[in-house]
Amino acid sequence: MSIHKHWKLGAVAVSCAAIGAGASAIANAGASTSGGSSSSGSSAAAKHPRAHGGRRALLRRAVDGNLVIATKSGYATVKFDRGTVKSVSGQQLTLAGGRAKQAPYKTVTLTIPTSARVRDDRHQATLADVKSGQRATVIQAPRRTVVIARTPRTP
Repeated sequence: MSIHKHWKLGAVAVSCAAIGAGASAIANAGASTSGGSSSSGSSAAAKHPRAHGGRRALLRRAVDGNLVIATKSGYATVKFDRGTVKSVSGQQLTLAGGRAKQAPYKTVTLTIPTSARVRDDRHQATLADVKSGQRATVIQAPRRTVVIARTPRTP
């Protein structure tokens, strides 16, 4: 089985995790309120026109995660980190996870293998092309590492 199928499976797993987390948060918020009609919470969510679009927004805000994916040969762990590039030194990439305008969730230094696929603003690149201040996502699977960097839009 090619690694390409694993990435698709990883994307589905990330989506499912995000949807599950969103549903759990909504359910917990509804369960924690006291008083009032029990139908008012569910009807408000059903009437909201962007109720289903919130799932994608939740996934876009994910900073890091580990996924265990079932494959034909067993299980594979896929890890992702997302944040603002603080520095690149050799094969070391330092990311500040979270939003740049807020305090970072955490700062992580990753060792990127030389065989990693690197994309910079949708073009094939090397790790040396990635610059400080760019937004980056690093996906690490058993057989492949992918670095996706983009320059933020200026307002």
